Amino acid sequence: MNPIKIIIHGTGTMSSILKSVAEAEEDLEITGFADELTEEKGDIIIDFSYFSRIPNMLKFAVNNNIPIVICTTGYDDKILNQIKEASTKIPILLSSNTSIGINLMNDLVKKMSAVLNNFDIEILETHHNKKADSPSGTAKTLFNIINETFENKMSLINGREGNHKRDKKEIGMHSIRGGSVVGEHRVIFYGDDEAIEIKHTAMSKKIFVHGAIKAAKFLIGKKPSLYGMKDVLS
Repeated sequence: MNPIKIIIHGTGTMSSILKSVAEAEEDLEITGFADELTEEKGDIIIDFSYFSRIPNMLKFAVNNNIPIVICTTGYDDKILNQIKEASTKIPILLSSNTSIGINLMNDLVKKMSAVLNNFDIEILETHHNKKADSPSGTAKTLFNIINETFENKMSLINGREGNHKRDKKEIGMHSIRGGSVVGEHRVIFYGDDEAIEIKHTAMSKKIFVHGAIKAAKFLIGKKPSLYGMKDVLS
């Protein structure tokens, strides 16, 4: 069986870890490693870049009919719409976090939100001091999952200040940046006289790489559409 030819979009820390891990696997071959894709050839693109580079990558992938696993976060609705448009032409897997554990956490949080619908909910995320976007893409995904459970009637409060009590229809989001923390996400459900916390801690960035490779293997051969890690794990 021929190895899967992977084009890595982005040359930062995550891309370098991906390159190192993939080169050690017999069924994988790196055929591209660049911030801007030009003439690279391969079976799939794995994107660990910067959100401003996504539009050019989408054009390259569509023109060359190459599926993409997008792991980059920080993009706005305009770029998200471009991703959705491209997914009508090529298969794209979009995930703010490719960790298997985080995606299981997403399912747990969804189920708990439906049952604990009278609880106050707060989201806390911690990352290293070099992370540019706040809140993290994963934290935003957690909020969206919870909000959908409440029929999109909840409001997002980033941090807290001022003199007013907590509204029942709000979800607090808190970002902490410091040191070399890989990533930690907590969702806390506060009820009367009890609290329940779901927490995921990333010990190494390799967990995101292994998840991205798993996603890439899943995506090859799929029809054009927008996929997520839930599809990979189902």
